[in-house]
Amino acid sequence: MSAVLLAIDTATEQCSVALSYGDQCFQRAAVTPREHSQRVLGFVEEVLGEAGITLAEVDGIVCGYGPGSFTGVRIGVAISQGLAFSHNLPVYPVSTLAALAQQAIRCHDAKAVISAIDARMQEVYVASYVNDNGLAQPVSAAQMAPLAPLKEQSWWADISARAAVVSGAGTGWQAYGSQLDPDTQVQVLDAVTLPLAQDMLTLAKQSEPVAAEELEPLYVRNEVTWKKLPGR
Repeated sequence: MSAVLLAIDTATEQCSVALSYGDQCFQRAAVTPREHSQRVLGFVEEVLGEAGITLAEVDGIVCGYGPGSFTGVRIGVAISQGLAFSHNLPVYPVSTLAALAQQAIRCHDAKAVISAIDARMQEVYVASYVNDNGLAQPVSAAQMAPLAPLKEQSWWADISARAAVVSGAGTGWQAYGSQLDPDTQVQVLDAVTLPLAQDMLTLAKQSEPVAAEELEPLYVRNEVTWKKLPGR
């Protein structure tokens, strides 16, 4: 049997949990921006119960470690660390932007994807990816970008040359599509707005695990630093 992995993501408005067990995927997701801390462990219990296993039978934790809401990212990282510490499990950090690209590939067979998450303050978190045999592979690293045409970014020529159609995924496109792409060169996937833990399970296959104490949030904003759990 392949590894049993439990994925957790609370970095955006959506609280999402997924469990891979054998050839099955059990998942829960709900848009509850102010209730993640109350909902996430309940979702964990539900998917474990549906699969008929306990946390002791899980081989690793997959964590959506950002970028996204500062509070949401902290909740997801802390919960993932706590579960991993409790059973000495490795943690697979997965970017929320990569998960959006993977969702676009899974649902729409997208060949090139620009993921953009609304970062407020007239900015977006953004990264670009290509479809490599069904897996989202990064072309550019996650960064903070102003509300300006993305074709002005240094990586635009590279991603636009990778496919005939470049797809857009994430809340950044819904909020600021006209500013990011005034020439409508990107095909925005309106159904792909928030990352799902299901896609993080897929991406964990190409992610290197870390020890729980080594897991740190991907904030992107340079002025924010992370304090690890007390005593870690």
